[in-house]
Amino acid sequence: MDAHVGARPSPTTNFKVELRLTQYLNKSGTISNEGITALHEAITSAVAHALENNTDEILAFATSAVREAKNGAAIIEEINERHQIDLQILTGDEEARMTFLAVRRWLGWSAGKILMLDIGGGSLEIAYGINESPEATLSLPLGAARMTRDFLSGDPYSDKDVKFLQDYVMDNLEKKLPAILRSHDANHFVATSKTFRTLARLSGHWFNDNPKYLELAHLEALTSKLAGMNEKERADLPGVSASRAQQIVAGAIVARSVMALLDIEKVEICPWALREGIVLRRLDWLQG
Repeated sequence: MDAHVGARPSPTTNFKVELRLTQYLNKSGTISNEGITALHEAITSAVAHALENNTDEILAFATSAVREAKNGAAIIEEINERHQIDLQILTGDEEARMTFLAVRRWLGWSAGKILMLDIGGGSLEIAYGINESPEATLSLPLGAARMTRDFLSGDPYSDKDVKFLQDYVMDNLEKKLPAILRSHDANHFVATSKTFRTLARLSGHWFNDNPKYLELAHLEALTSKLAGMNEKERADLPGVSASRAQQIVAGAIVARSVMALLDIEKVEICPWALREGIVLRRLDWLQG
């Protein structure tokens, strides 16, 4: 990114590897050797791309899969030594706070009290507040890739598996949502992440909605439609990549569950998320 204090961070290049690290978490809670190899290969390519583009500073952070892996600390140490970077693990709270900062900066102060939802591959983040730092945050291991790996198999998914996942997600949310989030008085509801953007595009495709928003009523309908399709049929939908086709059902279930439980009828899709939040926080630190 081209970023400096007081300016809007502007991406100058993009490079992405579809790693899906949660798929390499085994039953013992460690990332497999295959996953570690894939991670090193991805980082090697990313660092090379950064250097080719004359990057002044690399900000490297790991989220859900690495922070929850029993061998996460050892992996981080090896990565930093081999690739000569400073890879840091973000806690779920930090992830929610930085994403919330990006949302606040994108929408501005006129957005009022914001309730933010972010569904990643490994976790769900929720944040709420009126300032740049949220009053409350919550991070739960309910990411789309994780839920797909743990609960959904076959092609198409069975009704039994889908129902079990729906019950599991709702049960977790009901047990772990703190009172401050349940009784929120937010007036602006925002969603970030590829999962929500994909769902909003699908809602626009099927229901002629504005893809900048996602309505709960239409989300409920499209969740049922997606669950009834096989993977190829989902991949053929506009805006759904082959890799996203596998986990979009689980993502829709998590999105629908959290919106219903928090009485959110519609969310606005924010293009800024964790990446921008990390850059903005770094700029704030430099300015301070």
